[in-house]
Amino acid sequence: MKLLRYGPKGQERPGLLDAGSVIRDLSGHVDDIAGAVLTPEGLARLAALDPSALPAVPGNPRLGPCVGRVGKFVCIGLNYADHAAETGAPIPSEPIIFNKWTSAICGPDDDIEIPRGSTRTDWEVELGIIIGTPGRYITAEDALSHVAGYCVVNDVSERDWQMNRGGTWDKGKGFDSFGPIGPWLVTPDEAGDVGRLAMWLDVDGQRMQSGSTETMIFGVAEIIAYCSQCMSLQPGDVISTGTPPGVGLGQKPPRFLRAGEVVRLGIEGLGEQTQRVVQA
Repeated sequence: MKLLRYGPKGQERPGLLDAGSVIRDLSGHVDDIAGAVLTPEGLARLAALDPSALPAVPGNPRLGPCVGRVGKFVCIGLNYADHAAETGAPIPSEPIIFNKWTSAICGPDDDIEIPRGSTRTDWEVELGIIIGTPGRYITAEDALSHVAGYCVVNDVSERDWQMNRGGTWDKGKGFDSFGPIGPWLVTPDEAGDVGRLAMWLDVDGQRMQSGSTETMIFGVAEIIAYCSQCMSLQPGDVISTGTPPGVGLGQKPPRFLRAGEVVRLGIEGLGEQTQRVVQA
């Protein structure tokens, strides 16, 4: 299934994308794509529905973040060998964990806001994991059973705040609008082999990132197991798994986002995002 949320900001309704790419309204069955809806039992109830019997959503509504009521937005840094190489950083021996604030979360096609005074706002196309089954101390062998689905994430980053302002990376990662999620949550049965998905990102039509999840240092199961050793994972938690090479910081010379530009990105089988860059 491809599950989504549509409508004005803060008023999103649950939906699914049917085989004909028509958005179907799920609000007669669930209140949101969140919480218990993301557990195996909740997803099984949705999978049992006949999409053609659900109301079709007219027009071209705004898509919101594909999961609601996110409790934690966890990110993994330097998780692609080729991206680590472009930054000159050593290959991590363990996953590097940082956080994006949940206030950064926005829809897949909402504007990216350059923070006031920023000259180093960057892009990062990433595979997102959405947790369905809660757990702690999860083994790598059992980790994939805790996944509700996968999505596209743009880990927008302000490099000056991330690297030069003291403290951890979190400050540069959590500005409002820095967490576009979606367009939809793709359940594991439709996502395919998430260890072999092509991914890309363009800025104003110029291809900046072109990579594959094949070059991840730590795979999906290992990331889930590792994170669960230091936090409980709960339905609706999002884990963003790192980016391939081609970020603005790695360009020679570095190249960062400017107001008026358009960012497009996507991952094979998981959909595409398009964001206009504006000044906050």
